[in-house]
Amino acid sequence: MNSRFSRFIAMAVILVPGVLPGAHAVEYTDVNATASTISFTYNQMGSRVYGTFGKFEGELDFDTRHPEAARAKLTIELDSIDAGSEDASTELQKPAWFDTASYPVATFESTRFKDLGNNRYRITGNLTLRGLTREVTVPVLLKAENAIGIFDGELVLKRSDFKIGDGEWADTMVSDGINIRFRMVAPQR
Repeated sequence: MNSRFSRFIAMAVILVPGVLPGAHAVEYTDVNATASTISFTYNQMGSRVYGTFGKFEGELDFDTRHPEAARAKLTIELDSIDAGSEDASTELQKPAWFDTASYPVATFESTRFKDLGNNRYRITGNLTLRGLTREVTVPVLLKAENAIGIFDGELVLKRSDFKIGDGEWADTMVSDGINIRFRMVAPQR
């Protein structure tokens, strides 16, 4: 179940950095949370588990002419987790996992954007989860469609880095690596 949370964080990281350069300069400043998604997958007792986060807000200031000056922030409401069943979603909010009573949100704030060419970017930033902050780097692909930028990203987070699933869950019953995917949608400004 920690894998779901890690994936969520990864998605958050990916959503923040999306950029799409085109033939001309384009600016993106708003994230449409309704059209965007954050999902995660992990292994639990040999089975692949899929989940999502339903509530999050993204801030973006990205100009394809100056990607190095871009800024992004993502705030995820952890109690909006959908781990595939009501029991699993409720369990993940408990103190051993996300502890949403003490830590209701996860945040990602970018510190650097690097243009890798071909509409690909590498976004580095600080991810805060359960009161712990770790630097993460997320590769992002920007696709432009009908005056909309779609920032797709994916990363693998270790739940142990954020003490998610301590105690009986700290063993290999739930994979330490959580695959997080995000798709952030932002209209051109």
